[in-house]
Amino acid sequence: MSWRLTDRLADKINHYSSFPATGVSLRQMVQFGQRPNPGTLFRGAQFLSEELPIRLAHRVKELNNLPDGLSEMPSIQKVRNWYAQSFEELTELPRPKIPQELRDLLIKAQRKNSNGERHGKMLMQNTENPSLAGEDYREITQKKSNLNSRRYFVLVDDDITWSPDIHQYNKMFTKCLSVIKRRHDPVVATIAQGINEYKHSRQRMQIDSTIQSFLDRFYMSRIGIRMLIGQHIAINEQPSTENYVGVICTKTNVRELAQEAIDNARFICQDYYGLFNAPKVQLVCKPDLHFMYVPGHLSHMLFETLKNSLRAVVETHGAEAEDFPPVKLIIAEGKEDITIKISDEGGGIPRSAIPLVWTYMYTTVETTPSLDPDFSKSDFKAPMAGFGYGLPLSRLYARYFGGDLKLISMEGYGTDVYLHLNRLSSTSEPLQ
Repeated sequence: MSWRLTDRLADKINHYSSFPATGVSLRQMVQFGQRPNPGTLFRGAQFLSEELPIRLAHRVKELNNLPDGLSEMPSIQKVRNWYAQSFEELTELPRPKIPQELRDLLIKAQRKNSNGERHGKMLMQNTENPSLAGEDYREITQKKSNLNSRRYFVLVDDDITWSPDIHQYNKMFTKCLSVIKRRHDPVVATIAQGINEYKHSRQRMQIDSTIQSFLDRFYMSRIGIRMLIGQHIAINEQPSTENYVGVICTKTNVRELAQEAIDNARFICQDYYGLFNAPKVQLVCKPDLHFMYVPGHLSHMLFETLKNSLRAVVETHGAEAEDFPPVKLIIAEGKEDITIKISDEGGGIPRSAIPLVWTYMYTTVETTPSLDPDFSKSDFKAPMAGFGYGLPLSRLYARYFGGDLKLISMEGYGTDVYLHLNRLSSTSEPLQ
C-alpha cells in the first residue's frame, strides 16, 4: 500500500511550519560530538526530534505553494511526499519513559550550558553569515530563536547510569534517521526532473528568478537537514577516529583533498572526451594546511569547479590538441578564510552570460544527460557536464558555513573561480 498525505497530517505540518528553525554552527557540532555518552546523544536526539520536523514542514509548505503550477509537477509532488512522510515518521516516533531523577539531571545540564557555568568559554557567539545578510526570514528566525528553549549543544555528565529505555530510544532514533537519509538521497535529481517537467509543460527554455530563489532556499535547507542527520548518525554509529567528530574533520588536510579532486576530475575528463591525457592541474598549497571543515563538502566543491575548468580547456583547444594549457589551483591561508583559486585558459565566459552560470539547469552542453533519480552526487561515475547544477550547488555548500564562491572571467582567455571557506567555524547556518 502506497503512502498518502492525510488531511490530519497536513494540518500538523502546517502547524509546525509556523515555528522558526534553530541554527547550529560547525563549532557547536564539534563540541557536542567530542564526548558522546548516552545522555548527550539523547539530548541531541531530543533536539533533532523537534528541529527536523520544523525544517521539513517549512519545505512541505513551500513545495505546496510554488508559482505557475510548479507544485503540480509529478516529481515535485513526489519530493513533497518524501518530506511529509519523513515528518510523520519523526513526529510519530514513541518517546522513552524517563525516571524523574534522570529528567531532573537532564534539565540541570541544559541550565548549566545555557548559563555558561561549565562551558561558557567553549560556546562562542554565532556570527552573521555575510553572504546572506539582511534576509527577512533569517532576521525573524534569529529574533524568535533567542526566545526558544531548544538547544543543540548540551553536555551531560559521564558518571550517570542511563536506563535501558534511553539506550533503546537512541538506537531507534538513529535507525529512523538512516531510513530518512536514504529516502532523500535522490532529492536533487528528482527536483531537477520536476523543473524539466515544468519547462516542458510551459514551453520555457529558462527558469525565472522566483523559481531560482526557491531552488536556492530548498537546496540550502537540504544541505542543513542532511548535515544534522549525517552528523548524528555518524556520532552514534561510527567508531571515533583521530581528528574526526562525526562527519567533521577537525584537521582537514586541504592539499590531500585537492589532489584527490584533481585526480578524479582528470579521470572523468579523460573518460568523457576519450583523451590519452587530460589537461594537467598545477597545485600550489602548503603541505601542512589544516582547518576544521566537512571533507565531503570541500571535495564536492573542488571536484565540480575543477571539472568545469577542464571541460572549458578541452572544448576551447579541441580534444585532438597535442598539449593543453594547465589549470592552476592555488590555495592561500588567511586569518579568517582559506581561499582557493582555480584558474583556466578555457576561453572565458561572455559578460552577459555570467549571471546565467548561477542559474539551475543552465548548461552550455547541447544535450543534457537523462536524469536518473537513483543518481547520487557521491557516485564516482558522476557526469562530466550537462545538469547545470555544479556551480550553484557548490556556492550553497560554501555559503552554508559562512564562505562563498565567486567567478571572474576574461572572455577570449579564461576564468578564475574563487572559493572562500570560513575558518572561524563559529558562523551559524543560514536558515531558510
